[in-house]
Amino acid sequence: MTFGQTLRNRLLSAALMPAFWTVIGLAFASQLYISSARLNSPISVGYAVGQSLLDWYLFAALAVPAMWLARRFPLKRTTWEQTVPVHIGASIAFGMVFMFCRAFAGQLYENIAGGKATFGDVFQPLVVRMFHFTFLVYCVIVGTAHALDFYRLARERELHSLALEKRLTETRLQALQIQLNPHFLFNTLHAISALMHIDVEAADRMIARLSELLRYALESTDAQEVTLRQELDFIGRYIEIEKTRFGPRLTFMQNVEPAALDVMVPNLILQPIVENAIRHGIEPHARPGKVELHARKSPHGLEIELHDNGDGLPSSGLEREGIGLTNTRERLAELYGAEHKLEFNTSAGGLVVRLVLPWRPQARPRKG
Repeated sequence: MTFGQTLRNRLLSAALMPAFWTVIGLAFASQLYISSARLNSPISVGYAVGQSLLDWYLFAALAVPAMWLARRFPLKRTTWEQTVPVHIGASIAFGMVFMFCRAFAGQLYENIAGGKATFGDVFQPLVVRMFHFTFLVYCVIVGTAHALDFYRLARERELHSLALEKRLTETRLQALQIQLNPHFLFNTLHAISALMHIDVEAADRMIARLSELLRYALESTDAQEVTLRQELDFIGRYIEIEKTRFGPRLTFMQNVEPAALDVMVPNLILQPIVENAIRHGIEPHARPGKVELHARKSPHGLEIELHDNGDGLPSSGLEREGIGLTNTRERLAELYGAEHKLEFNTSAGGLVVRLVLPWRPQARPRKG
């Protein structure tokens, strides 16, 4: 919680406390007025309100040291033998201070009204009538202070737990992303090594493009999510490397709705899926290969489909996933839980990978 939020909360509490005690005072004033009328000793509304508000404003003033004492000597299972006597003594002092102040105010009121009541005349009946009630009020104040402290501690533990969980999730996501980047790098270096014996110039171009791609990947390492526009820019650079390797055998097409370009997606999430399509759908065949990427808004969110014209899934299904696809599933589970889908299906023309993510457009910065 920021300093500004803390200050606003304290100011709000300071403003609400007088209203709280006033409401209680008015409730007791109505009870005093009605009960006096029923006992054939009617009093004016002003007198009932004045007497009740005086009582409860005194309680409000005494509640401050009482709540401080409750926090200073909390009633815990391990310390109750020491704290209970403290609060018993404090409750007696609380009641005596209240009745002393109330008797002084009552004597002053009687003298102003023309009476000749002494302090003892007002104090003695007040002790008989109010002592047990002041003890009850003290217990309610102490109980409220403990309840508020328990709520605050529970809230702090909850926020601390959420912060630890968030840091743990971020650490796991970063570990998965770090594991993914070397996987992609080693595959590309292997392709360059194979190309060196066939076409040195093509291998040189591939190294230059790989350096650009790595620079781009390193600059965005800290970001767990990027816009689809940025992700497609990265995929375009990756496809240039693969086209250097496969030449005219590889055709890549994309059809993306303009509104989908600003939707947030996991950083480097499409590269292992595209790599899988090229490796298993294009590389094993001498015929021309085609990879198509489609992205659009659907009732379920952002829907991304990747088609290739390879052989599709084997009849036994996807038996074993590589590091790239395994990490992709784990990252999606960490980021979105049950709010995502990653499906592999065989179509008439090859394999279709369907990825569904929440529709979360990039937040626009506020102006001015």
